[in-house]
Formats: sequence, C-alpha cells, structure tokens
Amino acid sequence: MAAERLTLPVRGMHCAACVGKVEGALTGVPGVETAAVNLATEQATVAFDPAQTSVPALRRAVAAAGYDLAAAPVARGGEAEDRERRAREVEQRRLRRKVVIGALLSAPLLVGGMPALFPWVPAWLRDPWLQLVLATPVQFWVGADFHRAFLRDLRHRSASMSTLVSLGTSAAYLFSLAVTLWPHVFHAAGGMTYYETAAVVITLVALGRWLEARARGRTSEAIRRLVSLAPRTARVLRDGAEVDVPTGDVLVGDLIRIRPGERVPVDGAVVDGASTVDESMLTGESLPVDKTAGATVFGGTVNRTGSFVFRATRVGSETTLARIVSLVEEAQGSRAPIQRLADRVAAIFVPVVLAIAAATFVGWWLLGPAPSVLYALTNAVAVLVIACPCAMGLATPTAIMVATGRGAEVGVLVRSAAALETLHRVDTMVFDKTGTLTVGRPSVVDVVPVAGAAESEVLALAAAAEQGSEHPIGEAIVARAKELGLALPPVAEFITVPGQGVDAMAADGRVLLGNRALMDARGVEVDALAPRAAALAADGKTVVYLAFAGRALGLLAVADALKPEAARTVRALRELGLSVAMLTGDHRATAAAIARAAGIDRVLAEVPPEGKAAEVKALQAEGRRVAMVGDGINDAPALAQADVGIAMGSGTDVAIEAADVTLLRGDLAGVVAAVELSRRTIHVVRQNLVWAFGYNVILIPVAAGLLYPLWGVLLSPILAGAAMAFSSVSVVTNSLRLRRWRPRDGR
Repeated sequence: MAAERLTLPVRGMHCAACVGKVEGALTGVPGVETAAVNLATEQATVAFDPAQTSVPALRRAVAAAGYDLAAAPVARGGEAEDRERRAREVEQRRLRRKVVIGALLSAPLLVGGMPALFPWVPAWLRDPWLQLVLATPVQFWVGADFHRAFLRDLRHRSASMSTLVSLGTSAAYLFSLAVTLWPHVFHAAGGMTYYETAAVVITLVALGRWLEARARGRTSEAIRRLVSLAPRTARVLRDGAEVDVPTGDVLVGDLIRIRPGERVPVDGAVVDGASTVDESMLTGESLPVDKTAGATVFGGTVNRTGSFVFRATRVGSETTLARIVSLVEEAQGSRAPIQRLADRVAAIFVPVVLAIAAATFVGWWLLGPAPSVLYALTNAVAVLVIACPCAMGLATPTAIMVATGRGAEVGVLVRSAAALETLHRVDTMVFDKTGTLTVGRPSVVDVVPVAGAAESEVLALAAAAEQGSEHPIGEAIVARAKELGLALPPVAEFITVPGQGVDAMAADGRVLLGNRALMDARGVEVDALAPRAAALAADGKTVVYLAFAGRALGLLAVADALKPEAARTVRALRELGLSVAMLTGDHRATAAAIARAAGIDRVLAEVPPEGKAAEVKALQAEGRRVAMVGDGINDAPALAQADVGIAMGSGTDVAIEAADVTLLRGDLAGVVAAVELSRRTIHVVRQNLVWAFGYNVILIPVAAGLLYPLWGVLLSPILAGAAMAFSSVSVVTNSLRLRRWRPRDGR
C-alpha cells in the first residue's frame, strides 16, 4: 500500500531539542517511513503506511514525548488559516502576559533582595515574607512551562535549558522558603533568601520564549498571502451564460472570461481576445506580456488592458501559483532550525552540575564541620545558584535584542536570532535581478535618430503616440519626454496592435511605434537601424522602432536600469569574502548585460519561478551557505530555501514575509550592513558565552568547597548570587556595545 503523507500541527515545541524529540517519537512508531518537524510553522510532515499505523497512534507517541499532535491535518482556506492565526495570537498574548507580570513582580524583588547594591530601599521591601508573596506566582505560574519541560526531560533522561532554569530557580526558591520558615536555623549557618534570583531568571527566559513565539508563524503568513493572490471566484462560460463560481470549483476545460484589471484565477490557454498581462508576481519581470490566442496565462497574474477568454488547463493544486506555495512550504520544512549553543552545552552541563551538587552535599554531610547538614545544604545550593543560567540566558538574547534594534535604526530588519546566527556563516550571496539589482521599472536609456532627425523629435513623436497607452514601455517614453519638457504634437486614432506596438495619426502623417514585426507588416524599411538595434538588444535592452509617414525616423531603447549602489554593494561583499551570483528568469543576454554592469561573474538566467529554489539548493549541494536577496513573489521559494533570505523592503509582502531579513529602505547597501551586523553580533555573543560559562567553570568548584581545605574559603550563596549578578552585568554591558556599531556607509 502506498504511504500516506500528512502535515499535522504540533504544539509545545520551543527549541531544536524539542524538534528532535518529536521526530524521534514519530519515527519510532512502526509503519512511519519519514517524519520532518518544522519549528517555524509548528508542523510535522509524516509519511506512514496506513496498514501499520494511524493518526491516533502518532498522537499517542508524540503525547508520550510531552507534546501535542493535532488529529486534523493542516487545512488550507480562509477559515482554517484564521483559526491558526488566532491560536498563534492567543499563545503570544499568554506569553506576553507572563513576561509583563513576571517583570512587575521581579523588579521589587531585585531591588529589595540586593541591599548591597540598593542600600536606599525601605526595610519593608526586604521582608522575606513579602518577597515570598511576590516570588511564588513567578516561580509556579510564570515558570510553569519550564517546570513541565524539566519533568518531561526527566522522564526521557535528557536535558535542556528548561532543566537548568527549573533546577536552579527551584533550588533558590525552596532554599529561600526554608530560610523564611526557619530563620533561626539557617541564619546561624549564613543562609539567606534568593527569591530575586529565581524570579529574575524565570522572567528573562520567559521573555526569550515570547520573542521566539512572535518570530514563529512567519511562514504561515507568507503562504496565506500567496494563496490570497488567486481570486476567490471565476467568471465561467456555461450553457451560453457567464456564471461566477468559486475558484475551487473550476474544472479543466472550462472557459473563463477575464476583464481589464482582474486577476486570472487558474492556469490556461487564451482562446479568444487579446491583452497584456502583468506576470511580475511570478516572473519578477517589470514588463507585462502580450497575450493572444494560444498564449498561456497563469493563475494569480493581473490582466492589464484588454479582455479575453481562456480555457482552464491546470486547476487547484496543479496551478503554477499552488506549486510555488508548495515549494515555499517544502523549503521551509527542509531547513532545520539552528540549535542554540546554550542548549547543546546544557545537555552536558546539567548532569555535571547535578553530580557536583550531589557530591557537594554528600561530602559536606559526611566530612564537614558541625552543623554538617546545614553546611552541606548551603554549599549544594551555592553550586546550583552559581550554575543557574542567568548570564547564559542573557548571553544571546541581549546581544540579539540590541543588534536587531540597531539594525532597524539603519534599515535592516532581522526577523529572528536564527537569521543572525546563520548570516555570519554565509559564503555565497545570490541576487535576483528585477527590482533587486535593478530599479524594477523600464526607462528610456537610448534614443537613436536617423540621419537628419533629432533625438528630441524622435522622443516627442514617440511620446505623443503613447499618450493613450497603459503599457509600461509607453509610460516610460512619455515620462522621459515630460522629464525633458518636450512639447508633444497632437495625435488621433490611437490603435493598439497586439504583440507589435501602436498606430496613431498625427497632423502630417501616420505614426508607428513598435517592434520589427510591426515595421515589416506596414512595409517600413528599417535595415539602416538594424545593426544598432541588434547591439542594443545584445545589451539586454528592449528596442522600439519609430516610423512617421511611412519612413523610419529612429529607434528608442528601453531597459530596467541598474541601481546606482549595485556595483558598489557587489564589490563590498567580495571584500567581505563572499561569492556573488545573480539568479533571474530573464533572457540570458539581458541578464549578462546587467551582471557585467554590476560586476557579477556567475549568472543563472532563464530560470522559471519553480526552478529558483532548485538553483539555490544546487548551490547548497556544492557545500555553500547561501543567502538569497529578492523582492518578488517568484523569489519566495528561493528565499525560503536559502540559508538566509533577504527581502527588499520595496518588494512584495510575500517576499518580505518569506525572508529572514528585510531591507526597509530598499537599498542594496543594506545587504552589506546585514552581513557586517551579523558577524559583529555573533562575535559579541561568543564573548558573552565565554563570560557566562567562565564564571560557572571557575566558581562552581569554589562553591563546592574545594578551596576550604587549603585556605578555609567557602563561596556562600550570597557570594554566588553576587557573582552571578556580576556575570549578568558583564554580559549586558558587552551587548550594549553593539549600539555603537555603524555600517560601512556611516548610517
């Protein structure tokens, strides 16, 4: 029996370790062939033999691992997507509420619990019973997720940051509770409360979870925007009448009428009429495509000027737009989330700390001075407190928060910590052409008159003929004439010749403006202009011939110009050690001309929308870490497939949602700034982790009492808390240095 493939929502995941546990639980079920879990979308894609297992069995396996697998597959459609979005919003509000309440309760605890740092606070704020009242909700309500995760880790004999958070804060809280209940016993042995330690750690880590929850779900939003490009209804010709039916009910072979300004609902072939269709959302090309009988049209594209009837050839999941949606989902699912360094270290660090704390307790109980039990308990708690991951928890989030804030100030919006962690390792930068390296709209770049004619005359007459046109080439010609302040002669009888150009009547003769086919059809001799036209076309420019009164008057070249900063950006990326390539669906000659001007050697041209992600994947198969820069819907799969996707802020919403980094100013210099910011941030994060783990490695043996036999030195929980606070201050201060970072262009 063929394997059944389902995509099911998963709830309760927080890190890469969670992904591994869910995948392990699923693949452990008999009959499961493959299981891929996507943390970003919180979904699991499972291929299984329905004769051997079932969805309830999969759910039981995931539940045993401590997570929740939905019974119903991920649904597509407005109502289902609204439910998913509402569920994400509810979860974000829940986490935000915990962070806010945790911060409000932790602030007085922090101030009152450190009299050495805050000697001015009133005495009542230091009262242990008040601190108990403030700390208890933080410990058991704000920190409930961490404690549940610790119990789950315990059942599965694993460890994570949640294990450290739960153990460290519980040790500090329970020891503080004991000191509060029996102060006369513990004060004699130097015991004190550490409510602020438990509360602050839980609140800070909860803040990180909230920020992660906000970053998740971006892919779902991108896919929702993609799906929304297809119109909900189609005007189908049935039984001699036009009937509006839901797009999902369109059948292969149906005849569909499209009017000016409407979106094409499904893929098909034109059978009657003619028009120009804007396919930029698929191809990225700024120029609309002429459509006549027999031409192919694609769902989601926009009809510009005319009206036509087409026959549906691909519907539902078979349309080009639906395949792009599928490619985005596949690329996002295939990219494993970056496993945080702190989680990896925690897997080793936690068992070691537990062993040291246990050995400390037993050693002091058996060998320590009287009262040996209190010494044993105090020193064991000191070990757990000094190991409590306050600085560890701050090391990455503080640097990321400062860096992302600074990035936004200079126009670089980083969507997640994972993007910064990955971007610094990228060695290949791939650029889309249209709208990314180029300005994204055509403009007149050359005017070539015949002997005896003037450039201004050619441009004025061409603009006069195009005044009534909505075609981007015509708009570019008119815009250039107006920019130069040229007087346009009056014309009449404006006629669009589909696929060829325009025909208009001026006072002294007929004006023809279009391609070589129009000139040949009207018997206009243009051989004298042909060599220059061929040279311009070889440079990737669109050539338009102008004829007046039956005689060639000149030609104009229209092109999508390279952005002024493009060549400078490519040069700067190479100085940073990156390889640069260009990926486009445009013709090879056009692509080569733009690449030469930008200084790019590697060109991947004539790549269809569904092939762009494959090209990025091929680069990755060469061992490259790839960042993709794009702005169009057609770039979304490639942006998702790349190790880091970078979208121009001037691009489409879908490209921006699918990307990891957005350049808010639409300026290519932001690409260089993003790479530099990533490298600087990761450098700071590594410094922070050295600080954080350095304190632990050095002070845990001291907290365990190893120096006591030599010099009588003990690290009481008081000093352990102070050392932890100093570690945290060092990490925060180091992270704040990122605020002084400036990109190389000085913004």
